Amino acid sequence: MKASVPLLAFILLAFALLLISSRFNPSPSPKSLLSSSPTLHSAPRLKVFVADLPRSLNYGLLDEYWTLSTPDSRIGVDPDAGLRPAAAAAAPWKPYPENPLIKQYSAEYWLLGDLETPSGRRGSSFAERVYDLDRADVVFVPFFATLSAEMELGWGRKGGFLKKEGNEDYRRQREVVDRIRESEAWRRSGGRDHVFVLTDPVATWHVRSEIAPAILLVVDFGGWYKIDSKESANSSNMIHHTQVSLLKDVIVPYTHLLPRLRLSENRHRRNLLYFKGAKHRHRGGLVREKLWDLLVNEPGVIMEEGFPNATGREQSIKGMRSSEFCLHPAGDTPTSCRLFDVILSLCIPVIVSDEIELPFEGMIDYSDFSVFVPVSKALQPKWLVNYLRSISEQRKRRYRLNMAQVQPVFEYDNGNPGGIGPVPPAGAVNHIWRKIYQKLPVIREAIIREKRKPEGVSIPLRCHCT
Repeated sequence: MKASVPLLAFILLAFALLLISSRFNPSPSPKSLLSSSPTLHSAPRLKVFVADLPRSLNYGLLDEYWTLSTPDSRIGVDPDAGLRPAAAAAAPWKPYPENPLIKQYSAEYWLLGDLETPSGRRGSSFAERVYDLDRADVVFVPFFATLSAEMELGWGRKGGFLKKEGNEDYRRQREVVDRIRESEAWRRSGGRDHVFVLTDPVATWHVRSEIAPAILLVVDFGGWYKIDSKESANSSNMIHHTQVSLLKDVIVPYTHLLPRLRLSENRHRRNLLYFKGAKHRHRGGLVREKLWDLLVNEPGVIMEEGFPNATGREQSIKGMRSSEFCLHPAGDTPTSCRLFDVILSLCIPVIVSDEIELPFEGMIDYSDFSVFVPVSKALQPKWLVNYLRSISEQRKRRYRLNMAQVQPVFEYDNGNPGGIGPVPPAGAVNHIWRKIYQKLPVIREAIIREKRKPEGVSIPLRCHCT
């Protein structure tokens, strides 16, 4: 009996250490991060009230898009020409455009599709649609802001996007904001619990300051960063984010344009590094042109300029699947759709973008499957190729294994017309709902603080340091 006491103490100590280890493990694998996400049965769901907007501001825009008879003026062709007859006749749910300039921003379509799915078919969704505002955590604004902007850019008056007169996108923006800001829901919270999907960097361009208190779903802070930089008017490196912040907003993934390559389909990769895209960019994307000149003649490196049309798509598939690493430099904004095509192609991302923000950080760790390189080092002659060649085969295999485990996180498509149907439990839609759910304590605190302000008192906008 006495001999069993030390044994019992040892068992208890081991059990305690196991609990501590599992609780405080600082870098779980991508697989464990996904599997540790709360299930629908073990955690509350995000309760979503859908704001009342006319169909013309969401699915009605798709009806209009599929009746267009002229090409996208930006590229001189209509990538959806062959799909128009069938899509125009589709009822009741029309598909989102396949035009790559538009498809890459399709999050608005899949999120609303999930909320429009009848409750009996929504078992895998982390969001629960509610019809009583008092029960809601957030208010979802069902405006296809990206499709509205892209139709004006591709089919509107040339140069008219930045103007208000004769701009149909501006007319729609104005209608949405006026309706939403006059609602009881907005008055209750000052808009802080409202959710806008603004994946296109120019979505709601003319009314951004009016919806800034809301939860904004964006692909990065690129365009907003430029606005805030001007408004900061200081000489320090600190940007006073008056409209966007990681405290309240959610970074969401682009929709990938290339098909998924599974780990079992992976084959020998003969090239070291691959990039396909425009060489000349603006603002932070100037680094791309410098990298291009440094790398274009390096052995084992392929730098291709082109647009993701049918030919470019096939070239991208071939290039990404036959290369060990794929370059992701900043463009007009810090990130692009290319990053998610790279991940779906199992090509190890080489991210040269110092100001990049990434989707679902805290849920997944990009350093488990990506190489991050500061711009200052990447622009040193020979440094980048020498560094990539020094990475061991074992490390590359580990990167690719980890990447295969997180591929489902970046999938929006649930395979159902209109997106009406069960969403993949580990897909992009559910991860977005979970990210919004994580913001709720901050949002609720802001609403309560606003309520107790004396009438006529105004608090200046502050920097959100994140």
